[in-house]
Amino acid sequence: MFDQDKDTGGLQGKVILITGGTSGLGAQCVLRLALNNASHIYFTGRNTKKGSAIIKETHDAGCTTPLTFVECDLTKLASVKAAADKILSEQHRLDLLMANAGVMNQPPGLTADGYEVQFGTNFLSHALLIQKFLPLMDKTAELPGSDVRIVQLTSTGFRGAPSGGIRFDDLKTVQNFRVLGGMMRYGQSKLAAVLYAQELARRHPNIISVSVTPGIVSTELVSKQNAFHRSTIWLSAKITQGRIYSPKEAPASQLWCAVGPRNEIKQGAFYEPVGILSKITTKYTQDEDLAWRLWDWTQSELKQWLD
Repeated sequence: MFDQDKDTGGLQGKVILITGGTSGLGAQCVLRLALNNASHIYFTGRNTKKGSAIIKETHDAGCTTPLTFVECDLTKLASVKAAADKILSEQHRLDLLMANAGVMNQPPGLTADGYEVQFGTNFLSHALLIQKFLPLMDKTAELPGSDVRIVQLTSTGFRGAPSGGIRFDDLKTVQNFRVLGGMMRYGQSKLAAVLYAQELARRHPNIISVSVTPGIVSTELVSKQNAFHRSTIWLSAKITQGRIYSPKEAPASQLWCAVGPRNEIKQGAFYEPVGILSKITTKYTQDEDLAWRLWDWTQSELKQWLD
């Protein structure tokens, strides 16, 4: 049984990046990993004051790991690129990239770059970060004793993705579906994370790439929903996992993927809490052609930010 308070060691010399590290699960991951002597931990967010508060909290807990908050707005690809460039200018290795940040069930809207807001925030901005760091992570994977990983947070909500799985032709619209539109758009973005993890594993076999759900957790993603969606989420939690997880216990799932035994992790897999190879699939999560198309579409959309 994985104990997130005791089994997150072995980080000496490693450089780590966690998105959305100023609150919720991301902040919990920063706090736990910081106590295990990594070489450097970077974490992103939009609120500098919250970033400073996290650093103070870790220092007050006796942490000596260097921590750096990097301002990054995932609704703006220029901000994502700037954050990546800052870290790349400072580091000669990257051992762990945890794509943790995300939004859920947002009203119809677009990112600053004109993409459906949940797809742009949850998937495309993280894809840009991953692509910016892949050359460095590939080099890190060649170092003796290295263990390089990319962990993407997803959700079993991918089952709610619209017909076709990913609606490429209208990703630059608000995709105002008539019924349960917010959750369909959310499901689409989380399906993309699952497929992208699979494709990364195929194309970069020296880097462990997985997707993982933390389960249903009592974070702001839930508390900010309207009464109908909150009750639906709570009922789903009771049926599927017996209860809703707290923000302090839920990080175990993604931490296991980040630091658990490498020989126990299946490349490209989707994991449930904790360290359970999920049997939850849809026809889209098993569609290799869709994964290839997503990869090609993403490369094309991000080309101007990678040159």
